[in-house]
Amino acid sequence: MVPFWAELLLLAAGVVVLLYQGFALLLAAQMPRLDPAPPPPATAEPRPRISVVIAARNEELDLPNTLDDLLAQDYPNLEILVVEDSSTDRTRDVIDARAPRVHRVNPPPLPDGWVGKSWACWNGARAATGDWLLFLDADVRTHPAAVRTTYEWAVREHADLATIAPRVEMQSFWERLVLPFYVQVVLTYFRTPHVNRPGSKAAMANGQYWLTPRPVYDALGGHAAIRSIVLEDIAMARRYRAAGRSLRVAWAPELGQTRMYRNRNEMFEGLLKNVHGTEFSAARLTGSIAGLIGLFLLPLALLPLGLLTGTLALTLMGGILYFALFGKHVVFARVLGAPGAYGLLYPAAVVYYLVLLVTSLGRGLRRKPVAWKGRSYPMGP
Repeated sequence: MVPFWAELLLLAAGVVVLLYQGFALLLAAQMPRLDPAPPPPATAEPRPRISVVIAARNEELDLPNTLDDLLAQDYPNLEILVVEDSSTDRTRDVIDARAPRVHRVNPPPLPDGWVGKSWACWNGARAATGDWLLFLDADVRTHPAAVRTTYEWAVREHADLATIAPRVEMQSFWERLVLPFYVQVVLTYFRTPHVNRPGSKAAMANGQYWLTPRPVYDALGGHAAIRSIVLEDIAMARRYRAAGRSLRVAWAPELGQTRMYRNRNEMFEGLLKNVHGTEFSAARLTGSIAGLIGLFLLPLALLPLGLLTGTLALTLMGGILYFALFGKHVVFARVLGAPGAYGLLYPAAVVYYLVLLVTSLGRGLRRKPVAWKGRSYPMGP
């Protein structure tokens, strides 16, 4: 028999879990979607130059398709620059094969205190001649109307930073298991749709694809202002927000698509980099670990507890929690392109994410550097 006070406490905790799941679904429903815009009229006015800047380090597999998609864009005034960041594969040959329509930028050696991607983007921006800068990852495929659609949207919304979330390709078991849960965590942690609200303090950008007017980028110091931060996109968005600039974010599965990671080891290293960053906080990581266990794993014990103790209220609440938790994750998996059955495996995805957090906590407490793409970066506070 469960004491009355404990029963009330467990029921209250169940309500909190249900509210959190509902909040995640509400955020997903509020996420604006951006689809390819119809072709412009033949008499359209001249457009400002947009410079696409791609940081490329050992990207010979993804870069060819990305560049070919850019060369097929229907935006009439486009400059494409690829910063060849000390690659050891055929990345340079891929770029040069598309010259002169694609320009190769060779940055100086990476200085101390800089993260490699920010150094590459900074050098690409300095070489660019456009009125707008579009920072694009080397593994993002784009619809022929992607650049034009994003530019028109940014102008229409008076956005100083416009970013989209492309469709995530998932081919392996681990991608389909983990990435839908990861997207959900990002959605709720950053309250992503709230970024679009006037006066909101929410700030985030997707480093895979973000567009900004050149004068605003320069006025805020560009990538040089956040040179040592691994999560440069989040740092940049927060810098824009702190300066009172307008941010816009949208889900755009038809405008872009990307396969973030090609194998399990690369996915673990990439997600660990995102979790870990260089701004270590043991309190934040410990709170995240407790939150994941409390919101996603412990609630699954309520139904067995109710059945074992014969407590009707706990049994009913436990059944509702099972339906809410598994149902929500099935929905997220299907919407993001994975079979719904992977949503039924969500506890395994939670455990995977817990391993990431515990690994990050252990590395941070030992002051281990952040590793990514053959480079390591020292921990900050």
